[in-house]
This record gives sequence, C-alpha cells and structure tokens, in this order.
Amino acid sequence: MLTIVAGLCFAANSTARAQVSFGVNIGGPAPVCPYGYYDYSPYSCAPYGYYGPEWFHSGVFIGAGPWYHGPRHFHGRVDNRFDGRRGYRGGYPHRGDRDHFHNYRHGQFHGNERRDGRGDHGGHGDHGDHGHH
Repeated sequence: MLTIVAGLCFAANSTARAQVSFGVNIGGPAPVCPYGYYDYSPYSCAPYGYYGPEWFHSGVFIGAGPWYHGPRHFHGRVDNRFDGRRGYRGGYPHRGDRDHFHNYRHGQFHGNERRDGRGDHGGHGDHGDHGHH
C-alpha cells in the first residue's frame, strides 16, 4: 500500500513539473522586437529587412513560432540573407528597441523565400501573400 501511495505522489509530481516546464517554454510573452523575431528558437530579434511588409498589420508584427497569430494559410516573404543560420553577421536590434524604419515601402523589400510563420519554407519570394500591409 505504501508503495502505491509513493508511486502516485511521484507521478503527480512529475506531471506538475512537466506542465510548468511546458508553460515556461511556450506560454510566455512573445519577444518584443522592432522588426519581428526569427521563427526558430531562441527567437532572437530579426534585423530590419528580414521580413517583408506582409508580416506587419498596422505596423505590428503578426508573430512567428509559438506566438504566430496570422492567417491560417499565410506564406510571407523573407530575405534569408538576413538569417543568422545562413551566415548573416550584421547588426541586430535588441529586445525593446524602437522601430526607426517603420515607413519602408513594399517595393523596397527584396524577399527571396516564403515562410509560414511556424518555421516552414513555402517557396520563393515574390509569390507570397501580400494582403497584410
């Protein structure tokens, strides 16, 4: 009987610990980055020019990774030359920095890849959805 009680306590403790871990990793607030954040962990701030204008609605980033809140079948353009996993070593904004370039025009962006906000590639740049300026 004592073994059963000890086993139930252990199982309850493991379940509680797993729930807390899940909540901390996914349930926290989205990173505050002026030009959006990468759609892969550790979700660091993406530099100006990585995301196309369709990733912003009224100047607010629609999210990426676990905080994505755009349309279900969305695929927006990115310029993967600004991706740190692909060798980009230029300047990055810091969390909480202000957006000093919020007025760049759709025609000034030259995306070369489509992404869905959840880390998946969706083809090449100029054929993405353009409905979220």
